[in-house]
Amino acid sequence: MNTTDPWGRVDDDGTVYVRTADGERAVGSWQAGAPEEALAFFRRKYESLVTEVDLLEQRIKTTDLPPGQAESIIQRLRESVTDAHAVGDLDALSKRLDDLGTLVQGRRAEQREARERQRGEARETKERIVAEAERIAEETTHWKAGGERMRQLVEEWKATPRVDRPTETALWKRLSSARSAFTKRRKAYFASLEEQRGEARERKEYLVAEAESLSDSTDWGPTAAHYRDLMRQWKAAGRADRTTEEELWGRFKAAQDQFFHARNAVFAERDAEFAEHATAKEELLIEAQKLLPVSDVRAARASLRALQERWEAIGPVPRDDRDRLEGGLRRVEETVRKAEESEWRRTNPEARARAEATVAQLRTSIEQLEKKLEKARAVGDERKTREHEEALEARRSWLTEAEKAFHELS
Repeated sequence: MNTTDPWGRVDDDGTVYVRTADGERAVGSWQAGAPEEALAFFRRKYESLVTEVDLLEQRIKTTDLPPGQAESIIQRLRESVTDAHAVGDLDALSKRLDDLGTLVQGRRAEQREARERQRGEARETKERIVAEAERIAEETTHWKAGGERMRQLVEEWKATPRVDRPTETALWKRLSSARSAFTKRRKAYFASLEEQRGEARERKEYLVAEAESLSDSTDWGPTAAHYRDLMRQWKAAGRADRTTEEELWGRFKAAQDQFFHARNAVFAERDAEFAEHATAKEELLIEAQKLLPVSDVRAARASLRALQERWEAIGPVPRDDRDRLEGGLRRVEETVRKAEESEWRRTNPEARARAEATVAQLRTSIEQLEKKLEKARAVGDERKTREHEEALEARRSWLTEAEKAFHELS
């Protein structure tokens, strides 16, 4: 008697069959016990397969199981289901495995796209890294920052995923060339800098020796000018290495300070003396200003000459007082000089005779013009009348000035 369920049966001879879309196939035999026990036994084998498929499905959907590994498990389970000695819906299990295979293929495609996208991004990143490295190698002169940035770019390169081999090789070759070019430029710069520093050191050693040779000089003006020139040369000489620069500058400044401290001490003493001179000249200026206004030219000139001699004997004053004091004395001198000129003109016989002759000549000219004017009026000659009136007006004005000058000389 056959014992059946929806997916299998047990034949009278104990053979156990499973039903699939392709028909029945024998999956085993059962000789001991009831047929129901046989079906139950083979259903448990089916349920074991279902459990395996369930677990695989869960791993695929909830973990990042690699597609290759997933496909290998699917293939193994598919073989197990195809040849399974079990009773159950094996076609449904096969369909589930097919669906999982499709899901894995889709995930493989997504991963392939992700890898391509990642490679594209990695290529762009590495192209940017190379472009920046080449720019640094060609343009930068900030060597410390440039070197640090080069190291950062190499670290960034290492942290970036690899791209296809030809692109990776070509880009790495460009990056290596940029690093080498940067290193070569940096070495050339520092070699040139070292040469410049050597020249600066030699030049500044000479300037220091020159400064030290002048430190005891008392030729204040020319030596101070020489030190200013040495300072200009120092600034134009460039910089030596830091240690040498500091040592040479210390010597240069010490020599310069020695000279200027000595000069300042002398100038301070001189300024004190000049201040005393200024006080003395202030008193003389007050005395000179008492000569004004000039009433006796000869006495004023004599007093002023004596004051001038005392003034010169006092000596120089501070620069801030010089113009004020000298200007005050010049104003007194100018007033006395003008008084002398006026006195000379007044007492000069020749000037007085010329003034008297000028007055007489103008008076004669006026008398003649007055007669001519009377005649023109008498005959009614308006043009002649107007000309003589204008001429008379001018002569009378000249006569007024001439008489004034004559009286000043009288």
